Amino acid sequence: MTSCLVVASASPGAPDLQSDLETVGIHVIGAVHRGNLVQEVVRLGPGVVVFHEASPDDALFQVAAALMATSPRPLLVFTNDPDAEKMDRALRSGIHAYVVSGYALQRLRPLVHLAQARFAYEQGLRDELADVSHRFAERKLVDRAKGILMRARQVSEDEAFRVLRTASMHTNQRVGQVSQHVIDAARFAEAVNRAGQLRMLSQRLAKLYALLGLCVDTAAHQRLLVESFERIDKNLAFLERAVSKATFGDLLDAVATQWGTFKVVVSAPVDLDRIAEVDTLAEQFLLRADQFTTHLESAAVTATLHVINVSGRQRMLSQRLAKLALLGGLLTGEAAERAKADADKTALDFEDAMAVLAATPLSTLEIRASLDEASQAWANLTQARTRVQEANGQRALGEASERLLAVFDELTDQYERSMQVLLG
Repeated sequence: MTSCLVVASASPGAPDLQSDLETVGIHVIGAVHRGNLVQEVVRLGPGVVVFHEASPDDALFQVAAALMATSPRPLLVFTNDPDAEKMDRALRSGIHAYVVSGYALQRLRPLVHLAQARFAYEQGLRDELADVSHRFAERKLVDRAKGILMRARQVSEDEAFRVLRTASMHTNQRVGQVSQHVIDAARFAEAVNRAGQLRMLSQRLAKLYALLGLCVDTAAHQRLLVESFERIDKNLAFLERAVSKATFGDLLDAVATQWGTFKVVVSAPVDLDRIAEVDTLAEQFLLRADQFTTHLESAAVTATLHVINVSGRQRMLSQRLAKLALLGGLLTGEAAERAKADADKTALDFEDAMAVLAATPLSTLEIRASLDEASQAWANLTQARTRVQEANGQRALGEASERLLAVFDELTDQYERSMQVLLG
């Protein structure tokens, strides 16, 4: 039996809806005032809602629209108002049967059934539209994910789709879900990579400042200094667009603020009397960038992003070791000894991370070749470190640290593009 909720009417001469509906075999579960309609429909769950309004007003159309947005069900309205504009508003607000001057006992059942039939038809259309919209949105996700895989691994569109479909079967997820994962993983992977570059650049700038103060390859190092400024600004601009402001905005703002302070000092003409101040600012910038990078990694959709963080941190350690080796000769007393001790610790940290990267199962022939190249570049840097008191040793230190940086830039990019990271 159809259950019905009646909306009480204050209109003069309104029929006794409750009694008439019961007479024709429709079960009335209650009568409510219009102001409480939405709450009572949610509570009682009627099969149909019936109104009688001599002259419908804005409030009726508003409550009908609110009901359809909250708890949709068939709406039947009887009225004496022939206003065509109100008919249009009735349809737009979700009323399924709007009967003008047509109330009669014998018409109640068929009109209730009409409202129910129209409601079912409209719900079917909505479901079809939602399905089409979902499939269209999923198709867009698949196309984006295919593009990411095609660029990352240099594969064809068909091969990229095969990878997505295989991952879908293995994980028992829709291809669209796998595609969304690939998109999210790629976004976080690039963000972690770029945030990690900020850590490295903090140490590189201090290293370059020291080399410029020692007049080692001044033109080349000045170019690298300017390039580092540009790289920081570009990465900050990218991260501003790429990460959630609500989640990471305060951390990114702290990095940008610290960079503004650091940039003023390191952009000024080089003065070795300020090298300790430059190093302090570099360390503060490093701290902010490291906090930001760590939180990005922890919020990522896949644990495989950790390898990007480890590889990216090696870039920072390569520059940090070179910087500390130079500071050990430029500073005096306890500051010099502290720099040498920190250099020793940095070297150990670097070698520990190399062992982690060598042992990780996330690897390809390309990655293995880069790790071998990194080992050789690391040996060159540690050798140059022993000759840092000589001009040639300082030059070799600068060259070896830049070479090691280039290797780890490429290696970190390889990890970022790897299938294991993108597919999790």
